[in-house]
Amino acid sequence: MKSMLIGVLMGMAVLLMVSSCATVSTELLGPGEVRLLGINIPEIRDLRANLKYVANINFESDSRPEITRACFYWSGDGPYCFKVTDVNYGSGTIKVDFQSISNPGTYTLESYVLYIKDGRTRQTNVVSTHVSVIR
Repeated sequence: MKSMLIGVLMGMAVLLMVSSCATVSTELLGPGEVRLLGINIPEIRDLRANLKYVANINFESDSRPEITRACFYWSGDGPYCFKVTDVNYGSGTIKVDFQSISNPGTYTLESYVLYIKDGRTRQTNVVSTHVSVIR
């Protein structure tokens, strides 16, 4: 009984640590800064290898910064950067056409965005989602 209780408590501790890593910072944004909130690939269950898709990246900002590129890592492989195709400041959505990786498998797709603030290129925080790539 005691070992089962320890196991349950350890499992809860691990879940708490994992969920805390997945949260987005709640600190106030500085003028002209961008914070990413999430990423999704609409209406796609599995990505086909080497094909182009659209990713929607949700963000918040207190202004209208010039967002230039979105970069992706496929479970650590990358970055692969693509030009942003559309920014909707009202809904806080960045659209970017990207190409899927060539090797089938399950990946953690991580993304960050490059934007211009005070004449310098800045990098946002990283957001991620899990994707499957098939042939």
